[in-house]
Amino acid sequence: MSENTIGDTHQVERELDSRLESADVAESLAIAAAREAGFSEEEQHRLGMAVRESVINAVVHGNRYNNRKKVHLGIAGGRDRLTVTVRDEGEGFELESLPNPVAQENILQQSGRGIFLIRAFVDEFEVRRVAPRGTEVKLVKYAGRRETTVR
Repeated sequence: MSENTIGDTHQVERELDSRLESADVAESLAIAAAREAGFSEEEQHRLGMAVRESVINAVVHGNRYNNRKKVHLGIAGGRDRLTVTVRDEGEGFELESLPNPVAQENILQQSGRGIFLIRAFVDEFEVRRVAPRGTEVKLVKYAGRRETTVR
């Protein structure tokens, strides 16, 4: 668990418990880093929401609330750009296999919109499997930019 500020660079590494309350901690850390990097209030909120959704997905779908598994949070960047990584210790998933949350048959479902929302709130979004097990999402947010790139 560490947090450093070096010049214009902000870096946070945290290991969070597989509990929904960890989403609050991660969101607060992301908003603080975005504020320090000079992001607007709206951009801070958008990044915070994306990080919150990512951690909730890691706890619920990745680690399945298993208290022996952790959620790993990394925040790095500085002036005008932040990169956030959220990694779980679960079995992983294929992004392409997720149902479209705005398709007519899914529109009334109570879950399944997290990735959709994350993509809407950040400029770059990437998902990868990590060894020996787990999934890592990488979120990149630029200050003053609203375009989104998905990989």
